[in-house]
Amino acid sequence: MGALIGDALGVGPHWYYDLEQMRRDYGPWIDGYTNPKPGRYHEGLKAGDLSQTGLITRDLLQSVVENGGYNETDFTHRLNEKFLHQMDGTPYNGPGGYTNQSIRELYQARIKEGRPWGQTGDYADTTEGAERAVVLAARYAMSPTEGARLIARNIRLSQIDPFVVALSASYSVIVSALIRGEPFDGQLSGKLYSMVEKGVLPFTHAVLAEKRDTYEYNPMAPSASLPFPDGLLFPSHIWQAAKDSEITIEPAWKVSLVYGMPCSILCMLPAAYYLASRFQDDFEQAILHALNGGGQNMSRAMLTGALVGAQVGVSGIPARFIDGLSGSRELLYLTKQLTNKIATD
Repeated sequence: MGALIGDALGVGPHWYYDLEQMRRDYGPWIDGYTNPKPGRYHEGLKAGDLSQTGLITRDLLQSVVENGGYNETDFTHRLNEKFLHQMDGTPYNGPGGYTNQSIRELYQARIKEGRPWGQTGDYADTTEGAERAVVLAARYAMSPTEGARLIARNIRLSQIDPFVVALSASYSVIVSALIRGEPFDGQLSGKLYSMVEKGVLPFTHAVLAEKRDTYEYNPMAPSASLPFPDGLLFPSHIWQAAKDSEITIEPAWKVSLVYGMPCSILCMLPAAYYLASRFQDDFEQAILHALNGGGQNMSRAMLTGALVGAQVGVSGIPARFIDGLSGSRELLYLTKQLTNKIATD
């Protein structure tokens, strides 16, 4: 729910890289859902609607609930019929308004070139895969080995850069840990890295192989590897920075200026980890500071919303964010069904 709320909050003020213009259009502080301005990226959507990324995440949630787990055939069928066949490959056409680059490339691979699933990924360095994979992070929170593999597999449907896949999967592994009740603190990264060393989390890394005297030069195709577990390490360093009185970012929305406003995962994840560390028990402050930083604020809010939502639960999300979200009754039902499935594992 936190991720979907973050997505919908970004529909109006998405991609303002001129912060003064965003303030002129929406006032000094955006505190809720807004309509997109004429000529902007999501023109035609209403306040509280989901963007295309949010709609794909909702469909993954629905697929997982109906199938009891991740069924790639079912999910990709939904992607084909409800999204790719409704597009023409251009940015401003398709369900949910603007279509991100990785999904346009997916359209090209599937619809224009007829490539099979598994050969459809692109090298976009954005966070769409990480954003939708929070559904799998929740479903497999109690099965971290299986969860990490399925998360990586889902991300690779649209993105195959090994560094992007590893960072995206690391983010979802962290969301899973928070759902399991692990505290987001200075020890979390060490706990997760030890799970890599024990083989619980399926990352591969030359340094670990050298320690075990098993290193061989055997480069793998990007779609067949999950390298670089260092993505699990820096969130705890960012947590330490957020708690350090000698390190200040004021107001907190300026985290977007510190880590960068563009769409790259290298900008998005550090900002989300910082806000989720600084406002661990305050969903409203975390997500609104993510939103008011401008730039790729939709992804920043979605990633932050999932991290903080995993810490506070639905009961910790202010009711106005749920009430104003389009289709919230269905989304709450699906979320409860997903939670029930986790509890019975």
